Amino acid sequence: MLTGLLFFVATTVGIIRFPDFYSRVHAAGKGDTLSTTLFLGGAILYILRDFNGETLLTAVKLLLIVFYIFIASPTATHAIIDAGYEFRVPYWTRSSETKRAKGEETVEEDLDNGFYPEELKG
Repeated sequence: MLTGLLFFVATTVGIIRFPDFYSRVHAAGKGDTLSTTLFLGGAILYILRDFNGETLLTAVKLLLIVFYIFIASPTATHAIIDAGYEFRVPYWTRSSETKRAKGEETVEEDLDNGFYPEELKG
């Protein structure tokens, strides 16, 4: 459970520190899945220390929640990133960070690194 908590903290730091939408969502999706799984795995082990039918049923229910999170969290993360891509949320580039450090204004064209398909370039 402490390892899961450590990954929750690392996820929070990643969300705060990463420069753009895509890397922040990546940190949130990966960290959330792993930390929740570790946390619930610890809860399952804690519950099963007093082994009987009731605790076994509770452990199975928690295991089903872990399975659901393994399916739903990456799917939701992919859907969010795909929506950001469709709405042309700009990527982070080193040149935009350099301009920001020099005090120059960055415009959306500077943040576009050319990975958009032709039909989205409008």
